[in-house]
Amino acid sequence: MQRTPFQASDKAEANDLWRQTAQSWAESIPTCGEIPAGRDVRQSFATLRGLTDSNGATVAAVTTALPERAEAGRNYDYRYGWVRDICYIGHAGAAVEGGETVLEEAVRWVCARILEHGPSTAPAYKGNGSPVPEPLSLGLPGYPGGSDVIGNRVRNQFQLDLFGEALLLLANAASHDRLDADGWDAAEMAIRAIAERADEKEHGIWEIGPDHWTHSRLICVAGLRAIAEYAPLTRHVTTSLSLADHLLSAADRNSLHRSGRWQRSPQDGRVDASLLLSEIRGAVTPDDPRSVATRRAVIEDLCEDDYIYRYAEPGEPLGQNEGAFLICNFWMSLAYLGCGDTTKGAQYFERTRASCSSSGLFSEEYDVAQRQLRGNLPQSFVHALLIETAAAIGRG
Repeated sequence: MQRTPFQASDKAEANDLWRQTAQSWAESIPTCGEIPAGRDVRQSFATLRGLTDSNGATVAAVTTALPERAEAGRNYDYRYGWVRDICYIGHAGAAVEGGETVLEEAVRWVCARILEHGPSTAPAYKGNGSPVPEPLSLGLPGYPGGSDVIGNRVRNQFQLDLFGEALLLLANAASHDRLDADGWDAAEMAIRAIAERADEKEHGIWEIGPDHWTHSRLICVAGLRAIAEYAPLTRHVTTSLSLADHLLSAADRNSLHRSGRWQRSPQDGRVDASLLLSEIRGAVTPDDPRSVATRRAVIEDLCEDDYIYRYAEPGEPLGQNEGAFLICNFWMSLAYLGCGDTTKGAQYFERTRASCSSSGLFSEEYDVAQRQLRGNLPQSFVHALLIETAAAIGRG
């Protein structure tokens, strides 16, 4: 093929395109001038913008089959939009001045899924709202220690907490006067879904075996109470608060450990870092004895070198099966900030902020012993929680 000779005008056009690109990115990312770790916050916003398609869907990660543990079969395809993750991203947008577009896109995508599927809303979808494909191997060599995989088994799961997370997002949007009629219709649908399905077993936030997971019930309590503050109709307020009281009472009766902390489920007495969200999102207050006991138990049972793990496997040391979960570290920071301990809150934030790659990206897990990132990256919900936590430190 004959090549076209290079022209001086080509260089000029390239320079113009570069300037236009830089200007477009600068305009789409908040300045974050008054927020601690502002440069990292801006980079996290840029990362999330790059992971978001024209539908408003932010994929959990852009890679697949990067193993969380070598030769352990723990490698997944995260190139889809999780309803829960996109709610987290919406909170990040709401937390920072100039992040309104991020909030609005998250609300638009989450509402579309709930309005279309109602109580049967799946935990994750492709960006256009079509189902996630079933897991499949292409028969190709994987990343060292892993194997190739596309698709995700999440398509067949029911996760109750996504409806509570959706209500928290919609309440946040309403507090910023950014919730339209479709948003309120989606909120009503989410309330109905919780009422209809709260007694069912489900896969929960960590997508493991079905159970009556405590975190899911408490997040629904938080979402129901949050949306009740802004609901335009009295019946919505009454229904939401009544349902929240019922779920909290049941959790207190069935899922409170004898030590006074929340436990994973009525059948599983272990502590779980996701239970920190009950105080962070408002199911119970930070000074509630159940919150205090849960926070203490997470530190005692799930913390190593100031890194937090999701939960402990019986009879095995932390880090044996998986790395620390970086999102849990940001939750711990928010929990301490919520109870007024800004020193501890900043400590966990800075510990986690330093656990990125040389390019400033975070994965889902961190190998504490080997000081290496594990799993697919960039993991969008970790970047979202960095933004939210930095904004909370700035407010504090």
